[in-house]
Amino acid sequence: MTHPDDLLVAIAAMVESRHSSQMSLTVVVPGAVITGRLAPEALWKERVAEVLRDSDHLGRFATAFTASRGDKEPTHLHFHVARILQGSFGIPDSGGMYRVALEDVSAWTIGDIGYSDQ
Repeated sequence: MTHPDDLLVAIAAMVESRHSSQMSLTVVVPGAVITGRLAPEALWKERVAEVLRDSDHLGRFATAFTASRGDKEPTHLHFHVARILQGSFGIPDSGGMYRVALEDVSAWTIGDIGYSDQ
């Protein structure tokens, strides 16, 4: 098992404690580069639950996103308005919601990496 970067854990904890969703971050995980803004876990779960509740077929899964973790040390990064960078494209165009285990991050940088199809 990999030990997560202490500095990255501290950043995640600050996002959680200040309930801020303005921190932009780019991470490298196995098979992907993800770029976007971090959100507190509770806010991220709330938004995912809203999307699921609006679905006729997936509404029952919304309850899985209502459990609280309390004040434990973060184990995951919660991205919103995020894209997986693939070549010169970002997928999806409008940004998505991604949950990334801190222990899976092999490299990271502050900021949202832009992309262009030109």
